[in-house]
Amino acid sequence: MIASIKPDQSGFVWIHRVTDLILPFLTLSLSLLLYDVPWHDRYTVLGVLGGLVFVTAAQTVGIYQNWRGRTIYNSIQLIIKAWMITWSFLIILAFLVKDADNLSRGVLLIWATFTLITLVGYRFLIRITLIYFRKKGFNSRKIAIMGAGKVGQHLALVINENPWLGYQVIGFYDDNPSLATQKISDVLVLGSSDDIFSASQQGQFDELYICLPLRAEEKIKQLLNQLTDSTIIVKFIPDLFTFDLMHAKWTDLKGIPIVSVFDTPLSSTTARILKRSEDVILSFIILILISPILLTIASAIKLTSVGPVIFKQKRYGLNGEEIRVYKFRSMTTQDNGFVINQATKNDIRITPLGRFLRRTSLDELPQFINVLQGRMSIVGPRPHAVAHNEEYRQLIPKYMQRHLVKPGITGWAQINGWRGETDTLEKMEKRVEYDLHYINNWSLWLDVKIIVLTIFKGFIDKNAY
Repeated sequence: MIASIKPDQSGFVWIHRVTDLILPFLTLSLSLLLYDVPWHDRYTVLGVLGGLVFVTAAQTVGIYQNWRGRTIYNSIQLIIKAWMITWSFLIILAFLVKDADNLSRGVLLIWATFTLITLVGYRFLIRITLIYFRKKGFNSRKIAIMGAGKVGQHLALVINENPWLGYQVIGFYDDNPSLATQKISDVLVLGSSDDIFSASQQGQFDELYICLPLRAEEKIKQLLNQLTDSTIIVKFIPDLFTFDLMHAKWTDLKGIPIVSVFDTPLSSTTARILKRSEDVILSFIILILISPILLTIASAIKLTSVGPVIFKQKRYGLNGEEIRVYKFRSMTTQDNGFVINQATKNDIRITPLGRFLRRTSLDELPQFINVLQGRMSIVGPRPHAVAHNEEYRQLIPKYMQRHLVKPGITGWAQINGWRGETDTLEKMEKRVEYDLHYINNWSLWLDVKIIVLTIFKGFIDKNAY
């Protein structure tokens, strides 16, 4: 039988619930006062419902789960999500009961904004206060780590580098005799697994983190059986290093823990809608703004060399499907077959105008049309030639994971200097490393950051020719 993973509970949770229940009612009262609207019973119902629905939504999205280790950014995201659910529910309900016309739109707008700011501000104040006291050693939990391998050492390092988490590592326990009484990552090995139970009975630590490889199943079971006769909290961290899963994402399906080995935040419907909206709006605006530049470049290409203005290249897109990518022609036309000769410095195939276009990345401007078509995104891994894909997918692990998202006009690798000719395997490996970082950590804010940095440092590059 597979056990459910249950969220940690603490006294703080009930404080948060009560506060979240009261705040929408209080902010609605202040909104009525500020907008000079007289109180009515319908606003009483709205305020009470607002608190009840928000607490329910907050529970659903996971706000009340143990948030030691959760970033403030992630907490704010969850609060916004829960409040948007609440707001949508209340608006729909008001229309269904045909009471929307009796509610002041100005009050509702102020209330929605004020409540969100208050909920975020409350969490931020609590977080700052706890961080301050935890750094001083208060509200801290003592933890022991069973297993001084890579996972245990990594856990100890993360905790010691982030005192605001409120954890204090008292030591390792490991069954390797050669590690007895040694210091690893500035943490002392206190003993073996046989010493853990007696240490727990003496109250030497509050929590035990088991960081053993999966092959130690019998040892883990034996340890857990012993600790059932104690009151300490026991947590198990699987050996993700063994399977190279350090960037894997954890989810659950009705209490069943699931590891997303090859996944991206963009796999969710909401994220894809946001990403597509960003692409359509920005590319449409940009194409209008740069249309004079596009016409000028097209005319210059037609006047200075023979051949088409636009060069259509075969590339792999989302899910490895073949797409056609547009570029201003900067060199002689070449089919992307099984052998590809990448442009090099002083390449005789590049026209004088083409050299300028490639150096300034102006040759890639037609790709905004690809973005509108849905073949590409503004931000994403740069599309490689078909022959390059076939070559490097055999040489670089996880290379094809670049195609979990649409290729982009600019990307995390490009603004960090990994663009242009990849004349060595190491250069391509670094580019792929940065591409996978983007895919694993995508957010709307990361896209904005990359776009802004591209404006200042991404267009002109000595490696582009």
